[in-house]
Amino acid sequence: MLRDCVIGIDCSTTAAKAVVWNAQGGVLSQVRRPFDLSQPRPGWGEQNAEDWWTATAEAIRRAVQTVDSSRIGALCVTHQRESFVCVDEGGVPIRPAMLWLDTRATEEVAGYGTEEVHRITGKPPNPTPAWYKLLWLAKHEPETLARIGRVVDVHGFLVHRLTGQWLTSWASADPLGLVDMSTFDYDESLLEAAGIGRSNLSELRPPGSILGYLADDVAVRLGLPAGVAVVAGAGDGQCAQLGSGGTIGGRAYLNLGSGIVSGTYADHYSYAREYRTLSAAVPGAYTLETFIGGGTVNLKWFVENFAGIDARLLGLDLTPEQVLEAAAAQLPPGAEGLLALPYWTGALTPYWDHNARGILLGLTGVHGKAHVYRALLEGLAFEQRLLTTGAERAQGQPLAEIVALGGGSRSPLWCQILADVMQRTVSVVREPESTCLGAGMLAAAAIGIHGSIESAAKAMSGTGTSYEPQGGPAAAYERLYAVYRDVYGANREIFARLAEATR
Repeated sequence: MLRDCVIGIDCSTTAAKAVVWNAQGGVLSQVRRPFDLSQPRPGWGEQNAEDWWTATAEAIRRAVQTVDSSRIGALCVTHQRESFVCVDEGGVPIRPAMLWLDTRATEEVAGYGTEEVHRITGKPPNPTPAWYKLLWLAKHEPETLARIGRVVDVHGFLVHRLTGQWLTSWASADPLGLVDMSTFDYDESLLEAAGIGRSNLSELRPPGSILGYLADDVAVRLGLPAGVAVVAGAGDGQCAQLGSGGTIGGRAYLNLGSGIVSGTYADHYSYAREYRTLSAAVPGAYTLETFIGGGTVNLKWFVENFAGIDARLLGLDLTPEQVLEAAAAQLPPGAEGLLALPYWTGALTPYWDHNARGILLGLTGVHGKAHVYRALLEGLAFEQRLLTTGAERAQGQPLAEIVALGGGSRSPLWCQILADVMQRTVSVVREPESTCLGAGMLAAAAIGIHGSIESAAKAMSGTGTSYEPQGGPAAAYERLYAVYRDVYGANREIFARLAEATR
């Protein structure tokens, strides 16, 4: 029986997506199933982990209905990182999952976020890794810790549902902040501080390894044949890097998603405040990332709360974002003097300041919706330049090309702004679902469709449209960037005073 197709699954912050890939990286079928995000208090972010499984199972079942499922040999999961759920011994959640964007553990970061923790984990102290939230649980919900059977990342939770085994990839677990990045194994001192042991965690395996095979009842539910391999995946950023061809030197991937993640590839371990270090999707290698917490989330916030645009009333088959982009494209670089500091969810690299907040600077009576929308796009581009140049200095590795993917990469205006602001070539991936594609590459290599992960990446990825810096706009942005890079520093103390005044 020829099994020359695989399924890549992306269980993200907002939805589960299943894509059936052929050996060339072509999409045979894809289905997306959304699920809810709960923010019961300011700074909190939670989900029902059962929704991860329900949406994933439904997406797979629907995706394979329109293909010859007998050709599918393996599936692989990529996922939102740092998010985790506490389950009992039977794998049933005992409280809502805590997400990467949850910032409640600020006191724990201040009290436990040492340079030694940074050295071990590769993660500068910040509320994103699960370790700090486990410390928060120990203080505020000791009854939860007393009931824990397992603490599992999204990948580990889904692998258990698929195979019945408590296994995960070290490239999925390391964002939790429990893994020694020099050994790709759990660090005993971090586990002890959090009040958990190895028996409370999934066993670690290399990304791209076969973890097991679909349980018989699960295969029936998903509409798949027996013998489909479940392959160890990696976090969405690492899979996005792999799927976009970002394992090539001198090239960075830029995922324009809910958050904006950019990363470069390294074959040795290093750590610095300018980036966070994770296991790459290729075993033994590293992904060095910068991270803006608010990406398309910022745009969605503006559209939902302030834009007031319904193109359907005008008989146009356009989204509000498309209408705003068309209007913003008519404006000059700089949105006529309006700057946006994009810290809607705090500042991550390089400041790691959870008190930081968004700013619209320079508002006048001339500014309207299109100005704000353009300023938001430009602010994110300015911030990415700040992060990229800082990471370049820390790593000593210049970057000539940025490979863009994610929902924002579908915006020609934003891609051109990025090229002009960053003064580099911005190439857009050929395949929009490159995060899922990275998972598909791991699956394809694991079952021998391709001889290695690297050969799978070469055969299945590619880029399409490229944007080059334009002289006039680039010069205008150079002047504006000189202003932008001072905005945070001028307001850092104000952010802290505001946070204290509103506690």
